[in-house]
Amino acid sequence: MIDRPADNGELTVEDRELAERLDAVRPVPAAGFRGALGRRLAAQDPGYGPRPARLRLTVAGYLAAGLALLALATLQATGAL
Repeated sequence: MIDRPADNGELTVEDRELAERLDAVRPVPAAGFRGALGRRLAAQDPGYGPRPARLRLTVAGYLAAGLALLALATLQATGAL
């Protein structure tokens, strides 16, 4: 996957041609190397594995505490408290 900026008409024809040429000659590692690297990285950091216990409860607690603090700040700012 290659990240490319959106083409919103700012590139000239020469710039587009240069980008296409550079993209065509971009070196890509061999498939064996990419596969071995992917397996090694997956072994070191499995990524989207199991989540911590009670993750939703923890997030909900933090969200509730943040909303309570925002409400308190609003009350103090309006002079109601």
